Amino acid sequence: MKLNEVREKYLKFFKASPRDHKEIKPAPLILSDDPTTLFTSSGMQPLVPYLLGEKHPMGKRLVNSQPSFRTVDIEEVGDNRHTTFFEMLGNWSLGDYFKKDQFAWFFEFLTSEIGLSKEKLWISVFEGSKQVPRDTESSEIWKSLGIPESHIGYYGAEKNWWSRNGTPDEMPVGDIGGPDSEVFYDFGEDLKIHENSIYAKQKCHMNCNCGRFLEIGNSVFMQYKKVGEGKLEELPNKNVDFGGGLLRIAAAAIESPDVFNTNVFKSAIEVIEKHTGKFYFENENKAPMRIIADHLRGAAFILASGVEPSNKLQGYIARRLIRRAVYKLKVLGFEIGDGTISAFIKSYADEYDEIKNNWLQIKDSLNIEAVKFGKALAKGEKKLRKFMEKGTLSAEEIFDLYQTEGFPIELTLEIAVSENIKVSDSVEAEISKQFKSHKDKSKTTSAGVFKGGLVDKSEDTVRLHTATHLLQAVLREVLGNHVIQRGQNINSQRSRFDFTHDKKLTEAELEKVESLINEIIKKDLSVNKLEMKKSDAEKTGAIQAFGEKYGDSVIIHYVGETLKSAFSKEFCGGPHVSRTSDIGRVKIIKQEKIGASTLRVYLSKSK
Repeated sequence: MKLNEVREKYLKFFKASPRDHKEIKPAPLILSDDPTTLFTSSGMQPLVPYLLGEKHPMGKRLVNSQPSFRTVDIEEVGDNRHTTFFEMLGNWSLGDYFKKDQFAWFFEFLTSEIGLSKEKLWISVFEGSKQVPRDTESSEIWKSLGIPESHIGYYGAEKNWWSRNGTPDEMPVGDIGGPDSEVFYDFGEDLKIHENSIYAKQKCHMNCNCGRFLEIGNSVFMQYKKVGEGKLEELPNKNVDFGGGLLRIAAAAIESPDVFNTNVFKSAIEVIEKHTGKFYFENENKAPMRIIADHLRGAAFILASGVEPSNKLQGYIARRLIRRAVYKLKVLGFEIGDGTISAFIKSYADEYDEIKNNWLQIKDSLNIEAVKFGKALAKGEKKLRKFMEKGTLSAEEIFDLYQTEGFPIELTLEIAVSENIKVSDSVEAEISKQFKSHKDKSKTTSAGVFKGGLVDKSEDTVRLHTATHLLQAVLREVLGNHVIQRGQNINSQRSRFDFTHDKKLTEAELEKVESLINEIIKKDLSVNKLEMKKSDAEKTGAIQAFGEKYGDSVIIHYVGETLKSAFSKEFCGGPHVSRTSDIGRVKIIKQEKIGASTLRVYLSKSK
């Protein structure tokens, strides 16, 4: 069964009578209004206000499939079940139905819609604590549905309790939470998964890490509120928050303990096999191929959200994933060449509209980052191995590789550990000191000056960079002064420019914008640069990049004979042409809506 089939069946099942759930739109992978988190990590995350009591406009019964990303699982990828990007199937009751209906419906979905055998389902429930009794109610309901008592296990708060802050003891006063019940699929003893794992000497159970049991769904019952030290009270309105792993349910449906055998990963791994000449069924190839397939998929979704690889926030995660995938390709004997890495994710475009609809920029950003790191990899690895000759690796050496060769710190540590090189337990703290020292030394009067998002400083890239300044000025003239840059990425082939606007441009508006840019180019205006105090620069009316932090001294680039009469003036310290005629004619090749109030336009040289 394919992922798309499982997703469609789930949504249809919960929307049908008598369940009557309303399908809600999934939240973006990156929540622009939530600076406390890098990514949406569960379907519940955007619904917290409603779980806390706020009324949802679509009612008390909700369902969706939420794209999610968890950075904590990056190091876990390589086994048979962990991924970074995933889809979480979710259904919620906001003070409506509770345990009996939730268990019955999910059980019916698994057995009747997906076709899983009830004999292979195992259930975990909360064993109880000083504040909350043992959850025998859940146990009795599961038994009434046909789950034998031998397949039901009790676990403590570390496993079967949910709140935003942890166990009942860790919850602050006012926090809500409750017990949960997880459903596991048992792939059985015949495959000898446990016996062949590193956990063979331990007793196998539902939460064993050997991989025999695969968690496929978790029903959380938010029924308590903390009212004092060690004291919980039952809520008047109790909520159900269910999350089920789409990929894991699909794996169970095809009787595979390996989620990388599902259709979405299988196609990608076949491409990896083709390009490397290695085969997935050979055990030594499984981990690197899983990492490549997962990391490039995860990076593609981050890039589709408008993020570029960088050394900050979500951009750093994208860069880390891409570079780790490039290294694993090298482990398999494949060297990155121009444009080749996008072939490994092309199959994902057939499964996900987010990748299909943003393929152009995903492909460009992915290839540029991969090629850049591929070239640095040989040099950096040579330097790393020289450091490791003595059998140890210091924080200074790790930071040096990061700073000079672009070697991700996590990748350096991974290589060192895999080759039994001694690394100090305090190395992360020592590296933090290196970062602080480097930051202090790097402070200058031009600190914080926006560099323009340029991939390189080639002539064509610089031409398009100046053209992008004209693009922003013309957009403000045509659409209004609400237009502000939200991000950009410029290479020798095209400029990608994100800006604030609530709808796509009409054909007439696109033609007008393109025509006005080319008119300014044809006028052969001078492009000038001034450095001044930030306070003085702000008085000139020059445009600042959204969210950019500037130092006390900034550089302004303006197009025109004087700053006062300039057609375009922006805070920018990047390279530019000296006259607009040097740019050459340009054209708008594409526009995309990438958020509720954000539009993306692609600009290129006209042939």
